[in-house]
Amino acid sequence: MPAFPQSTSPTTTVAAVPPALRLPVIEAAFPRRVHPYWPRLQGRTRAWLLEKRLMPADKVAEHADGLCYTDLMAGYYMGAPDEVLQAIADYSAWFFVWDDRHDRDVVHGRRTAWRRLRTRLHAALDSPRDHLHHRDPVVAGLADSLLRLYSFLGRKWNTRFARHFHEVIDAYDREFHNRTRNVVPTVEEYLELRRLTFAHWIWTDLLEPSAGRELPTAVRKHRAYRRAALLSQEFAAWYNDLCSLPKELAGAEVHNLGISLIHHQGLTPEEAVENVRWRVEKCITEFIDAEKDVVRFADSLNDGTLRGRQLRAAVRACVGNMRNWFSSVYWFHHESGRYMVDDWDDRSTPPYVSNETAGGK
Repeated sequence: MPAFPQSTSPTTTVAAVPPALRLPVIEAAFPRRVHPYWPRLQGRTRAWLLEKRLMPADKVAEHADGLCYTDLMAGYYMGAPDEVLQAIADYSAWFFVWDDRHDRDVVHGRRTAWRRLRTRLHAALDSPRDHLHHRDPVVAGLADSLLRLYSFLGRKWNTRFARHFHEVIDAYDREFHNRTRNVVPTVEEYLELRRLTFAHWIWTDLLEPSAGRELPTAVRKHRAYRRAALLSQEFAAWYNDLCSLPKELAGAEVHNLGISLIHHQGLTPEEAVENVRWRVEKCITEFIDAEKDVVRFADSLNDGTLRGRQLRAAVRACVGNMRNWFSSVYWFHHESGRYMVDDWDDRSTPPYVSNETAGGK
């Protein structure tokens, strides 16, 4: 299936979206865009996965392009310099590989392997240069990604990014314990945890190197900016839950907003789907209002100075990419082989992972 299938070209096939997952407002009001660097991005991320041994060569050849990891990032961080988008795309691909490793450690009950990996990732986050040649490809891949991402802005941004990712690693640890002990978090517990396991603030942080400017704390924490950023990320996390709920119910999963609603609030599966979809649609409508507030806020930053004009442009670029996240996430879920579970030979084992070796030494 070609990337970006909603193209106006009459020869391009449109991705099929199941009626229960279709969001007409996204298709109509959030036109999909693609960074012009995307074709090269795809090939270079594929090569990076091979170079860093993050996926076996046969898995890269058969699945890397179809997983659409680069499509997701190329549709989000518009305007980013090529080298910034490449670093973000490689980091995103690494993130998916790490997520798969975490999942396999859960499925196979590899508590010691997970604890060891968690500790090493925390260490690599604090001193990536010391972990560039680590024997575990997941650790070395993170180190490589971090050194590149840390080169674009200043020390304050790097420290913030590292702090946010330490929180993500710890959240994955909490998810590991929930899943291995069959603990279904309450709705409020789940919403808090999901903001971390989905890495809301990591993807928001990366808007800044894409815009070429670190935003002052007062700007990042401004009510309008923070609300728009949160809504864009909540949409993505909850839409992911909506798409994966049937599969995760069948697999006796515990980490999904719909499952928390069923378990703790007594909803039927059909009612849970309606509730999650309502939340997803509410994110969209509230973002449209929040976006206007951010644009007004950005315009107020232009005080006639060069700094004011640059800050206004950076904030507008960031909120524009928050908007892009909606369409990029939406189409990703209907194109990526990651979610085409019905096509897998074994519904319990993704075909793009090496189940036997994941999380080994």
